[in-house]
Amino acid sequence: MASLLVKIFSIFLIIICIFTPQALSVVPEECKTETDGCTNKEKALPLKIIAIFSILIASIIGVCSPLFTRSVPALNPERSLFVIVKCFASGIILATGFMHVLPDSFDMLTSKCLKENPWHKFPFTGFVAMLSAIVTLIVDSVATSIYSKKSNNEVIPEVASPAGGRQQDMAVVNVGHFHGHHHGLKPAQGAVLDQQLLRNRVIAMVLELGIVVHSVVIGLSLGASNNTCTIKGLVAALCFHQMFEGMGLGGCILQAEYKAMKKFTMAFFFSVTTPFGIALGIALSNTYKDNSPTALITEGLLNASSAGLLIYMALVDLLSAEFMGQKLQGSIKLQIKCYAAVLLGAGFMSLMAKWA
Repeated sequence: MASLLVKIFSIFLIIICIFTPQALSVVPEECKTETDGCTNKEKALPLKIIAIFSILIASIIGVCSPLFTRSVPALNPERSLFVIVKCFASGIILATGFMHVLPDSFDMLTSKCLKENPWHKFPFTGFVAMLSAIVTLIVDSVATSIYSKKSNNEVIPEVASPAGGRQQDMAVVNVGHFHGHHHGLKPAQGAVLDQQLLRNRVIAMVLELGIVVHSVVIGLSLGASNNTCTIKGLVAALCFHQMFEGMGLGGCILQAEYKAMKKFTMAFFFSVTTPFGIALGIALSNTYKDNSPTALITEGLLNASSAGLLIYMALVDLLSAEFMGQKLQGSIKLQIKCYAAVLLGAGFMSLMAKWA
């Protein structure tokens, strides 16, 4: 799955590189931004450099902090506090889709810089977000099915005993990335845990894909901007945004129980995507026009796709799976705490929309 993510991310970067030159097209006269005291390319460049390193550090802290929680007994994945923190992070991811990415896409695809037909006559943002959610469901289901079959092939079926009877205990072979997690468990218990582990790995991969797409787009917009007033507010907002979003992703990576190298790969991709987008925006800041029709359409459609994916993942694979699980269903008190954590995370990220 890690290699699959690398391939998908590479394809995404190729798409960005193909469409970005077209975003250098001439901006319609009515869409040209009026220059003011905040527009200063020389002063904007140092702020962008600061943004690259500060956002990179914030992203690393956010995505890596959950990976070290096993050393803290209170934050062990089996403890209630970890579930509460995970619900808080899920609320952040949900608000990111609804309050940040979706409105940005709507603003871009309904801009006055785009032609009346078809962009103002059809709700492309909602349509693309809906399709993205459906495609995410398909990928989620198919990937889980494929890896479940792969896991089942690693189970040795029951065999006849010399006395003609059937052995009651089935041997389970833990090979590859499943080795060592279920020692001492009955075969049925091991199979259930392997199935849950597969779900956690699919969730982590699909969630990272949606976050990566969004991160490159917002980084590109920041890097291409020369408005110092806008950049100052965005840097602080994006640092908090990436840190808490990283906590949500890091929790999913932790529960996926990857080997160290795969954890590092996923954390690395999350951490560098926004700085990469900023660097790309800086390189193209002389010619890139974020209010050109091609730029608006490309970024708007990508944001809509990312929003649909994030909303689906937050509601279905994170929140619904958690609240319908045995741990929360067995404790009303813990449910109430988790509800409060979701509302707190979503509310905090919604407030961030004011500055982002």
